[in-house]
Amino acid sequence: QVQLVESGGGLVQAGGSLTLSCAASGRTFSRYAMGWYRQAPGKEREVVATITWNFGSAVYADPVKGRFTIPRDKAKNTVYLQMSSLKPEDTAVYYCAAQSGAGTAFASWGQGTQVTVSS
Repeated sequence: QVQLVESGGGLVQAGGSLTLSCAASGRTFSRYAMGWYRQAPGKEREVVATITWNFGSAVYADPVKGRFTIPRDKAKNTVYLQMSSLKPEDTAVYYCAAQSGAGTAFASWGQGTQVTVSS
């Protein structure tokens, strides 16, 4: 099992930027990919972006393409979510998740960090 700890959430004005961090520990050698998800009040959790750990192949959800990036630092076992041109509809609790193998579920989750974008 991989333990994940997010940080970096907060309140930001629309149009602003924010970077989230997710530090992984534990069985990190068994990690295939990491991702960021978010859940807004009254809505289901949705994927924001994912990245394969070894090759760094990233995939983004349509609402965040061109605004968010998901770099990772293998030496620090950390994945980031760099968010820019933030919109009020980006307001949500953001979760970091880890996937142990291709085609498997994201089974390891962080506790979540709140991002609030004011208009």
